[in-house]
Parts: sequence; C-alpha cells; structure tokens
Amino acid sequence: MKKLLLSLLFLFFQFLSFAQNPPLSENASVSIFTCGRGNELYTTFGHTAIRIKDDANNLDVVYNYGAFDFRAPNFYLKFVKGDLQYFINATSYEDFIVEYYNENREVVEQTLNLPRIKKQELFEKLNASLFSEERNYTYKFIDKNCTTMVVDKVNETIGTDLIKKVDDTTISYRALLYPFFENHFYYKLGINIIFGAKTDSKAEQLFLPVELMHSLDKAVVNGKPLITKKEVIVKGSPLESGFSFMNSIYFIALLLLIIVAINKRVVTFTYIFIIGLLGLFFCLVGLYSLHEELLWNYNALLFNPLFLILPFLSGKWFKNLLLVSTVMLLIYFGVMIGKPHFVLMLPFMFAHGFILLRFLREYKKAPNLIN
Repeated sequence: MKKLLLSLLFLFFQFLSFAQNPPLSENASVSIFTCGRGNELYTTFGHTAIRIKDDANNLDVVYNYGAFDFRAPNFYLKFVKGDLQYFINATSYEDFIVEYYNENREVVEQTLNLPRIKKQELFEKLNASLFSEERNYTYKFIDKNCTTMVVDKVNETIGTDLIKKVDDTTISYRALLYPFFENHFYYKLGINIIFGAKTDSKAEQLFLPVELMHSLDKAVVNGKPLITKKEVIVKGSPLESGFSFMNSIYFIALLLLIIVAINKRVVTFTYIFIIGLLGLFFCLVGLYSLHEELLWNYNALLFNPLFLILPFLSGKWFKNLLLVSTVMLLIYFGVMIGKPHFVLMLPFMFAHGFILLRFLREYKKAPNLIN
C-alpha cells in the first residue's frame, strides 16, 4: 500500500512537471532502453523505451509505448482483429528498472548525442503524446509497436530519417522471427501457422528492439556517433533452454503417427474435421483481422477447410474432393520449399498426404462403400 501511494505521488508530481514542460538543463540526458526477452508471449521480442534524465529538475522518467490494458472490453477479439489500443505511459526510472530486475531480464541503455534544444523538443513531444489524443495508437505487429513509435519520435525530433535498419534486409520477416521461438515450440508452431504471406516478404522494416539497438550503435549525426555511451543497466540472464519431448516437433510427429496408424474411420474423420475447422478459422480471421500479417494464409492449403465436408460425402463427390485436396497439398509442398518453417510443417504434410492416399486407395477398392 505504501509503495502504491508513493507511485501515485510520483505520477502526480510528474504530471505537474510535464504539464509545465520545464526547460531541461545542459546536463540533461536522453537515452534508449533495449530490454531483453521474457518467457511470456508478449515479451518474446523484448521491449524499447525512452529515458529522460535531468538532475537539475529532479527528473528521471521512462516513457513506454508498449502499454496495454488486459481489462479492456473484448481484449482478445480486438487483438485478433487488429484494433487493440496500445498507449504511451510514463513511470519513474526506479519502478521501470525494478520490474526487469525482478524478471532477470537484461536492460541496455544507449545515451543519445543530442543538443539541448533537441532534448527539449523530444521531451515536449513525449509529454504532448502523453496528455493528448496521441496517447493511444492502434498496435500493428510490424508497422506500429513500441520500437517503431520510438524510432519515429526520435527521427521526427532530429528532422531526418537518421535511424535506419542496419541488420540483414534480405531475409524474410518469418526467418527473422523464427529464432525468437527457439525455446517455445508451440508459440513457434502457432505463429507460423497463423501468419500469412506478408511475413515471407523481405524484412526491411525496423521493428524489433534488438534491431533498433544495432541501428543506434551505427547511427551518425553531424559526423559524430549518435551514441555517446552504452551500458548494461540490468545484466539479466539468458532464457532457459533445454529439450522437452512434449514441447517439440517429435511429440507432434508421434501424435500424427498414432492417428495415422490407428486407421479407424472415426479417429481419422474426427482429426480431419478438426483440421478443416482450423483452416476455416485461418481463412475467416484473415478477412476479419486488420493485421496484414494474417492475410493470404497459404497454410489453408494444408489445414484445408474442405476437410470439413469430407466425412459427409460419398461416391464421386468423395473421390473428387480427395483429388482436389491432394492437388492443394502438392501445391502447398511446392510453396513451402525454402521456407524456414518447412520442417515444422513436414509432419502434417506427410500425415495428410498419407490419409488422402489411403482414402483414394480404399475408394478404388470399394467406391460405393466409402462415405
């Protein structure tokens, strides 16, 4: 309770301070925080924040563009649709850092080489965002997040697109993201299934915290490095890694092998019906969502919506749908060659191919008995 009251008092006095936008002293500093990854899905890629420090004004505040409210009405529906509102907030340096210290997540600080007038301008822009309609923004996974908002605000203040991506732009977004899920197999599986064609385009947008850190390291302003100082504020520790059979592709492969090996019509039809439901969901969510990453999801060729009606067909309709589904699976195999998640989807491709071929073989033996 005491800590809560102190935090509220801090925010109150900061509000008074921000509302007046006091002039920063010559010794004021502006720095960028790059925060390490966590175990929760929303912390998978790390975080970016801006720190303004001025001892002369008793000011040490961190601006964070990555805030959201779990209690917002229809939170998950809004997140899927792509109109979930994120917002900027401000907190004390101590409160910000202690969170990452408790979670054992690294925090790297890079101090910017800016003249006092630019520091003041950035300070005023951040406060204007904090207490205006700019406070809220519609989150976009690649195009608008806690990192891109910081990049835009700093570039706007400097007056040029000084901060640009320096990491590899020849790889796809999917390939760039793939290593971040190394210790979270089901996150990796789910993300790669639900993401569509956009994530296979070249990763030219700077949107990840670690990419911003690398870009800042190499940025130059007026012939001088943009970064005057770089230090680790919280050392943190690497995410735990270790093999778990239940949390691996081998478990999925075994599960699919059991489904195929059982060779019971009720088991097989139940499985493909569920797969059909997933495929229908991928198609509908691509139309429903404003997230461009979910559009044109070719994984629907593997998780085929047509599987929904397969258990209810017979005769030539059954055969024709099997042939169409087989062609779609072959197209999917061709599309997937060279993709980073090819191996991840391989067990599903083999299982679905085997099921379809077995149905075709059974149809040839007894075309009137298949239903």
